[in-house]
Amino acid sequence: MARAADRARRDPAAIRLVAVSKTFSADDVRGAADAGQVDFGENKVQEALAKIDQTADLPLCWHLVGHLQSNKAKKAGERFDVVHSIDDAALVAKLDEAAVAAGRHLELLVQVDLAGEVTKYGAREGELLSIFDAIRSARALRVIGLMLLPPAVDDPEQARPFFRQLCSVRERLRDQGVEPGLLGELSMGMSHDFEVAIEEGATLVRIGTAIFGERTHV
Repeated sequence: MARAADRARRDPAAIRLVAVSKTFSADDVRGAADAGQVDFGENKVQEALAKIDQTADLPLCWHLVGHLQSNKAKKAGERFDVVHSIDDAALVAKLDEAAVAAGRHLELLVQVDLAGEVTKYGAREGELLSIFDAIRSARALRVIGLMLLPPAVDDPEQARPFFRQLCSVRERLRDQGVEPGLLGELSMGMSHDFEVAIEEGATLVRIGTAIFGERTHV
């Protein structure tokens, strides 16, 4: 991460590592936490809740990086600290209601769909303003930026155009009146392409395999 930041003439301290612990145990989370890791990402709400309970004695920040189903919004709003995968204005109201009831505050990133893949989630660019409008009226939520899951490619360089496009989307949103403070974070880049993502402006990278090893199941 530091080498990639140096190539891009960026401050490495401006880039946060989210260790994606999906399918790995609470003991694995504890091992990473012992090494100084604070931010952990999970794809599924139910799997994450058990780990959150089992590591409740640790000062960790929990990120939901997978798709959020509307019927899981209540539990997510009660337990997670950051949700990366907001792609629907209706989710915002459900998360806000849950966070208010739990006396908590939650940070959100809006997931952007740039490739139009039917197997993946995210909002198209034309839908983004309505999501930001919904978040403005929330009581316990704060949007902090955008998230991207590019198409799966073997060569990290093939992901670079999508990372650049997300930066362009952010600039267009600013031009359309979205406050810059709501667009500060870019969550993009995983184990195979995080260096390219950092070179293109990522502030949050979601890394699992490079930290915990290959997964035996998903």
